[in-house]
Amino acid sequence: MGRRYSSLFTSSRIFGVMLLVGIGLLVHGLRGETAPQPSAAQAFTAPSPGATLSHRPAVPALLAAPSPGRTAKAAPGTRSRSVPVRLRIPAIGVDTPLMNLALGKNGVLEVPPVDKAQLAGWYSRGPAPGEVGAAVVAGHVDTPTGRAVFYRLGALTKGSAIQVTRLDGRTAHFSVDAVEVYAKHSFPSHKVYAGATVPQLRVITCGGGYTKRTGYLGNLVVYATLKRIA
Repeated sequence: MGRRYSSLFTSSRIFGVMLLVGIGLLVHGLRGETAPQPSAAQAFTAPSPGATLSHRPAVPALLAAPSPGRTAKAAPGTRSRSVPVRLRIPAIGVDTPLMNLALGKNGVLEVPPVDKAQLAGWYSRGPAPGEVGAAVVAGHVDTPTGRAVFYRLGALTKGSAIQVTRLDGRTAHFSVDAVEVYAKHSFPSHKVYAGATVPQLRVITCGGGYTKRTGYLGNLVVYATLKRIA
């Protein structure tokens, strides 16, 4: 049935630390049906966040332990760190609780279990939505039995709203900047995960076409920037 798993994280000698690479969630085609993919018009038309390496730290921001009480002065209404509990993307009908994701003993990011494929997860060792940096949310695109939480993620367009409800009772409101697809072997780790100097969000799933032999060929990444917390 074309099932295959791989890690969200792999080791890279370039930086001497574990870097973030392509997400490898369930890659199963649905009886010849594949998830929507973004058009070229939804990609960045100017240099994307963190697109250059000249001023970036060696260790991606996502791997750095969050600082308690860190606030984001760049966006009105930003508050201290608070755990995200729910994700809503009205344009594609996503309304899901968020579970915490962590790194396993082997350094691989834990992903939502297949029997909870309608849930998305948040990497809890990185920035929380509303903090400076790129908060990361991941989820399955499909399962052997049907569509999963992010099946329609590729249908998002620039300007679409993403809402993250936090444990403090407030909601972080994001606007989509771009939707891009990358081949798994050339996933741009720094572009996706590091270099953000304002509160941003990355929503990631599998994408980039599908074959029965290899599963999905790449990863789909939604880039979004915080507009307000209310």
